[in-house]
Formats: sequence, C-alpha cells, structure tokens
Amino acid sequence: MNAPLNPTPPASPLPQHFARHVFFCTNQREGGKTCCAEHPAEAAAAHCKERVKALGIHGAEKVRVNKAGCLGRCSAGPVAVVYPEGVWYSYVDLADIDEIVECHLLRGEVVERLLVPPRMAE
Repeated sequence: MNAPLNPTPPASPLPQHFARHVFFCTNQREGGKTCCAEHPAEAAAAHCKERVKALGIHGAEKVRVNKAGCLGRCSAGPVAVVYPEGVWYSYVDLADIDEIVECHLLRGEVVERLLVPPRMAE
C-alpha cells in the first residue's frame, strides 16, 4: 500500500526530489569520545529504511533515508534529522524509530518526546 505523506512539508521555491530526507549520524569518533556509532546507529538507519520501504513512502517525491558522518550533535546521540523541517531526534531503540516513521514521516506529526534540545551541541 502506498501511504501518502500527510501533511505535505512546507513548499520550497525550487523543485525537491524528496518530500522528506532523513539523515542518521553513524560517525565513529576516535579517542573514546562520545559518538553515535557507540549506539546502534547503523541498525537504526537500516530499520528506518526498511520501514519506509514497507510503507511505500520511499523514493522520489517521498522519503529518502541516509547514513551521515558527524552531524555535530554528539552529546545528544544517537541522532537523526528530518529535512526539510530540520527536526532533530535522539532515539533509544527501534521502537523510537518506528514512532518517528509512523508519526513524522507518514503523518507529518513531530514526536515531541524524542526532540533534541535546540542548543545541544557537540
């Protein structure tokens, strides 16, 4: 079943290839510094991609899920960010990823309990 993205993200002045783009930090820092790779970041990204595909919302004009290098929010890790909204999430397990997919990516509802505080940095 191809589920529609609802509501539609804010309009862009330029045509967008994806309605939403999710980036999962999978960076490994050296020297024992806190990083997203210490958490199951790779597995979370893979799980998110599987769920998006299963829901039929993956691909052009829909959702793209990518792994990324350091996103600069190490102390909040593991983190993922959803664009074009620029919503930053921290997650604990795959149930959190399911909630982000179901609420934000499918219905356009921000998952407040998983938000990273705006000024939390590296």
